[in-house]
Amino acid sequence: MKAIIPVAGVGSRLRPHTFSHPKVLLNVAGKPIIGHIMDKLIAAGIDEAIVIVGYLGYMVEEWLLKNYSIKFTFVNQPDRLGLAHAIWMCKLFVDQEEPLLIILGDTIFDVDLDPVLKSAESTLGVKEVEDPRRFGVAITENGKILKLVEKPDTPISNLAIVGLYFLLKAGPLFRSIDHLIEHSIMTKGEYQLTDALELMIERGETFTTFPVSGWYDCGKPETLLSTNEILLKKNNPVTAYPGCIINQPVFIGKKATLENAVIGPNTTIGEGAVISNAIVRSSIIGNEARVSNIMLDQSIVGNNAVITGNPHEINIGDYSEIRVG
Repeated sequence: MKAIIPVAGVGSRLRPHTFSHPKVLLNVAGKPIIGHIMDKLIAAGIDEAIVIVGYLGYMVEEWLLKNYSIKFTFVNQPDRLGLAHAIWMCKLFVDQEEPLLIILGDTIFDVDLDPVLKSAESTLGVKEVEDPRRFGVAITENGKILKLVEKPDTPISNLAIVGLYFLLKAGPLFRSIDHLIEHSIMTKGEYQLTDALELMIERGETFTTFPVSGWYDCGKPETLLSTNEILLKKNNPVTAYPGCIINQPVFIGKKATLENAVIGPNTTIGEGAVISNAIVRSSIIGNEARVSNIMLDQSIVGNNAVITGNPHEINIGDYSEIRVG
């Protein structure tokens, strides 16, 4: 089965880190965001992925081709015209009569996909949220979706669509998107996937929902760190390092070097990082970064960055260097 994974976003809320890396390649609990997603898809039997790239897309392509052996098709979306437009660009690569899974590439999910992919009807992943104005929402009755609305100004449902879409046949979706584009039907300046799905419902398509309890946002520094904390608790404990104190849960890259350090809890140390005479907790330290003579908490340090000094909270991008007196 094929999956479409849109990853063309810029990730502006995660700058400066996304100046040099696409958001989906940021490290969370020992692997890039998209790595967590790909592992779930492959475990569920997905054998082909259409990846929609844009900003720094070549880095996403290189990483996926290096780390996974399934078939990839990469589609470039130069103009950000909305999620429906991104999906529409994949039309030539999808069999209209076959089932299709769409999964957003910037949010990590903890859900069993096996029953989803075996569903006899099209189905959408949902989760109850406090503020539905930020999401597309579903109005349901007796297990069926009656209506979908994109980012409603007035809350009409707290059942948010969280970015997992299973379609029994791809054709009706692409015909709905064709209609949106042909008639320039946009919501808030973009062609919305929610609007295309609502049009399918109006045309008689049946949709159900499935609950997604584990839905981990990676869109902002604070949510990236909280997701890191949640996922680390699922990892195997790290072995001891001589001369260091390891407070679980942590992830430490095999090629990382630790000297006279206290690491964790809730901390990821990237490959090739060097941590010396430092305390690092509730933080993400990038590959090849160097951290010394400092205490870090709730911090994100990019790849190849250098941090040395006294206790502070740090959030700096790749190839940066800060010396604190």
